[in-house]
Amino acid sequence: MPVSVSYPGVYIEEIPSGVRTIANVATSITAFVGKAVRGPAGDPVTITSFADFERLFGGLHRDFTLGYAVRDFFLNGGAIAIIVRLYKPTNNKGSKSSFNISNLSLEAANEGAWGQKLRVRIEKKAAADPNLAAAAARLGLAPTDLFDVVVRDGNTGRIETFLNLTTKESARRADRVLKNESSLIRSTQALPAATAPAAAAGALTDADVWTDATKSTPAQSTATTEAVDSAAVGATEFKAGVALLEKTDLFNLLCILPDTRDGDVPDDVYQDALGACARRRAFLIVDSKTGWNSISNAQTGVAGMNLNGDAARNGAVFFPRIKQADPMLDGQIEMFPASGMIAGVMARTDAQRGVWKAPAGTDAALLGVAGLQLNTTDAENGLLNPLGINCLRTLPVFGNVVWGARTLRGADAAADEYKYIPVRRTALFIEESLYRGLKWVVFEPNDEPLWAQIRLNVGAFMHNMFRQGAFQGKTPREAYLVKCDSETTTQNDINLGIVNILVGFAPLKPAEFVIIKLQQLAGQIQA
Repeated sequence: MPVSVSYPGVYIEEIPSGVRTIANVATSITAFVGKAVRGPAGDPVTITSFADFERLFGGLHRDFTLGYAVRDFFLNGGAIAIIVRLYKPTNNKGSKSSFNISNLSLEAANEGAWGQKLRVRIEKKAAADPNLAAAAARLGLAPTDLFDVVVRDGNTGRIETFLNLTTKESARRADRVLKNESSLIRSTQALPAATAPAAAAGALTDADVWTDATKSTPAQSTATTEAVDSAAVGATEFKAGVALLEKTDLFNLLCILPDTRDGDVPDDVYQDALGACARRRAFLIVDSKTGWNSISNAQTGVAGMNLNGDAARNGAVFFPRIKQADPMLDGQIEMFPASGMIAGVMARTDAQRGVWKAPAGTDAALLGVAGLQLNTTDAENGLLNPLGINCLRTLPVFGNVVWGARTLRGADAAADEYKYIPVRRTALFIEESLYRGLKWVVFEPNDEPLWAQIRLNVGAFMHNMFRQGAFQGKTPREAYLVKCDSETTTQNDINLGIVNILVGFAPLKPAEFVIIKLQQLAGQIQA
């Protein structure tokens, strides 16, 4: 604001520069939807390593393909993943393991048979313990109201200990503490309650403390309460899992893992996911089907999936599936979907070269692959590439690599402007960055000063990309344009509260075909 002058002297006034930096959004945050051994079901969870996945979701399991895909993602260069765990209850079976403890009802923190290996022990300190008396006085309770909970996960050997809990209203009320601090158990009892649970027999140091039912409480194992793993999931559960991604702030890539390692994701799930990716400016990686064991099957199979229309620009299919040694089966070679690995290659390429570089070529090596379901030749690759099917190839010296960079609209007959994956992902990156970086414009006075600020900030963002080599052209004028003035925003637009910004860019397209022309030089003929 202008200073209010009142006395003779020097006044200082700070004037805004109008610079509001537009930050680059992430380009390779990958969302995974599928079944896992354990972990929260119903809420997306962000992880940054496979160790996080092992801790929260139980790691690899031979019946669930999600763990293998997440492992391949991080192995091939991925950095951030969002996990959506699917769980479908089984009729007449429990979803969560529960425990019979007097005056305290407990259950496993989340669904699945893993909870059957939990053991819970209630401990109480001696009444004369000065620490117990001090804790009770601080909480305004009697020493007999306090107890300790020790829980052990028999699957991993992990032990959690919670001291000075109570069933009465307090800062250490059991249900609150377990909900906020435990990854293994929860309280299902309506608290506060008057009576604390009784202590278990024996001592924590006893050799049989985790096997004797009188010393630690096992999960219930009757027919109606024994928790089991998820039943087979179908299109309904897959679509519900994709819908849960609306709770996330940002994801760039989407992988949907089949219910079983020899199964396929239903076509209508992929169709629904393409729509979700179009809304969220994300990119879908489609796995080839198990039955695509020949070139002709792949040709007819893609057409039958009905993944077309403008939304298909936000997806790509990769063929064939990959072979890997399965540590859950003593290293036997098994077939797996490749989407997690492809997402890792994209993340690695983004980090090393930029989102405008095609995630394919001799640098796009597939790490951790023992082989491919089908080894294609150049001629066979030439049959699939014009249809928009990206091949995984085994090349001498270079090994297993990604050898295609077309979207689902990449068929030659479609003649789509977003034929190539890097072009589409670059456009999505620019859209998301500008969407987030221009929110300050809302409710600003819609006139030339605002338009000038928009041109300044968007122009700086685009110029930074130009300097990194993201566009064609030798000069900024050839590479991009930013237009926001009275031509893009008319008086009628102003009256309607609209400001129009035109941003154009000249995309870099991959050198998909390299043609070398060779000619003999005939000696100069003397006349």
